[in-house]
Amino acid sequence: MIDALTLPARFQRIARRGLRALIFAAAPLLAPSVDAADATPPSDGSGSTEPAYRVVIDAPSPLRSSIERNVGLARWQTYADMTPELLERLATEAREEIRNIAATEGYFSATVDIKVDGDAKPPIVTITVMPGEPTQISNVEIEVTGAANSDPLGTAAIAKLRDEWGLPAGQVFRQAAWDAAKGRALATLRASPYAAAKIVRSRADIDPVARTAALSIELESGPAFGFGDIEVSGLAKYTPSMVRNYSPIRRGEPYNAATLEQFVRNLNSSGYFSSVQASIDTESTNPEDATVRVAVIEARTKSFEGGIGYSTDLRYTAKISYRDVNIDGHGLQMLFDAQYDAETQGGSLRFAQPANALGWIGTYTLAVNRTDIEGLATKTASGGTRWSTLDWRRERALSAIFYDDQQYPDGAPSSHSHALYLEAEQYLRETDVLLAPTRGWMGSLQLGGGIPGASTRGFGRVIGRFAAWLPIDPLLQLTFRGEAGAVLAPTRDGIPSPLLFRTGGDTTVRGYAFDSLGVKLGNATVGGRYYAVGSTELIRWIGESWGLATFIDAGNATDELSNFHFAVGYGAGVRVRTPLGPFRLDVAYGRDSHQVRLHFSVGLSF
Repeated sequence: MIDALTLPARFQRIARRGLRALIFAAAPLLAPSVDAADATPPSDGSGSTEPAYRVVIDAPSPLRSSIERNVGLARWQTYADMTPELLERLATEAREEIRNIAATEGYFSATVDIKVDGDAKPPIVTITVMPGEPTQISNVEIEVTGAANSDPLGTAAIAKLRDEWGLPAGQVFRQAAWDAAKGRALATLRASPYAAAKIVRSRADIDPVARTAALSIELESGPAFGFGDIEVSGLAKYTPSMVRNYSPIRRGEPYNAATLEQFVRNLNSSGYFSSVQASIDTESTNPEDATVRVAVIEARTKSFEGGIGYSTDLRYTAKISYRDVNIDGHGLQMLFDAQYDAETQGGSLRFAQPANALGWIGTYTLAVNRTDIEGLATKTASGGTRWSTLDWRRERALSAIFYDDQQYPDGAPSSHSHALYLEAEQYLRETDVLLAPTRGWMGSLQLGGGIPGASTRGFGRVIGRFAAWLPIDPLLQLTFRGEAGAVLAPTRDGIPSPLLFRTGGDTTVRGYAFDSLGVKLGNATVGGRYYAVGSTELIRWIGESWGLATFIDAGNATDELSNFHFAVGYGAGVRVRTPLGPFRLDVAYGRDSHQVRLHFSVGLSF
């Protein structure tokens, strides 16, 4: 493999002299008063109570921070045994080091001036860098050779790497960006069936006089790979067949990295493993039937967790949970959890089977809950089963749950109802990531009903949801969310409260209290047969992980569509990206409630 950056002879000599930076490790040996054992500069910039000298850097911000980190003259300020001879040596070498740093940022004609004020106590070393005009990319040539050019999947990958090339003509040349663009192009090709692709030549021809860079890269695709057998290592408690049941891979299909990543994601979220690694054998002599190697580390079987939290919807909350992921020796999981706060109390016992050969996971749940929200107290017991598929992009689910529910609205008669509720769910997700999307969309549809004879009242139920993330530019993002639902029955009487609709709160209509929007009955807000919620949000990212948002929400729940009224809330807030999804802290004003409320939440609600 060739990876070259070519310069005229004068600049090649400068680059070669940059290698003399390696002398730093031995430089103290040049001074008689320095012991060789002390020749390594302090890694944290310390080592002496008083600095031997002080460095002042006058340079553009990106160069200044790089000089502080990488130039010996800046790093050795607190070296206890500094001598005038060593300081002179460091200043001499610093000129070449700084020119090399400037070159990596696209400045190939930088001038560097270093002055030492020996009269100051301690001496002051002033580094002045005039970077000059940056070098711009004049031309980019991308060539791909090999079998990928005659295969639709290969040509699609080639087109994608060209479209997503991150260093186009007209942009400033930087070494880090050049390395990143090459790595991204190689990763794009390797994500297709051409998993053994490699860079065979890359070149950046720099003209420091014209301040231009001509880039060229050649990739060789190698053969097309197909999925073969799955080989699992690291198992002690579980069987290889159980691991294979979590696989979306179909033997004989063309390899692609997204499918392999989905396999790893399924195993990581199963609860059985603390670490999963998977790769296809790119050295296979039969690439069309290449082995997929999966290495796992099994997680602890039992775990206990407890904690105290706070949310603006439910206030202070205490939770405990106990999990055993292998109670029968065959991967049957048991999870018990309980929650207590001022408005809700409850617990559940859930059993979950490992994925079966068809890729479905079955769970069985018993739960009891008590709530007291907006004047409505409820007591609900439920039990049932839910079966869902592994594919998060095209997830399907079927469930059957029996509810026994009691409602006690303040200022109105209580009621008691039950229902055997059957439901089918379909989710479609086309986003860049699952937990914190930045582009794409999600949609879902739920269809269900209470079975006549096994329910106080027969009824139907439908819910639809849609969300979209639209990046306007790298720092500006627009998001939309909409959902609506209906209970198909002549009245809400006889329908358990968990199957009716209320809204308002952190993740629905901000500016209103949790579940405060619904049907008024006595002094309480109870669930209605219809609801709709919509939201639009604009986020301006300030740093890599945080930003500011402005939003408007609207929604309500009702028993009659003829008098449906959208309650509107609007405001602003802060967004922080976290591993659990986006953290939101919002201040919102409810137009109907005439109140300003604080809301915060973590994660994606969909």
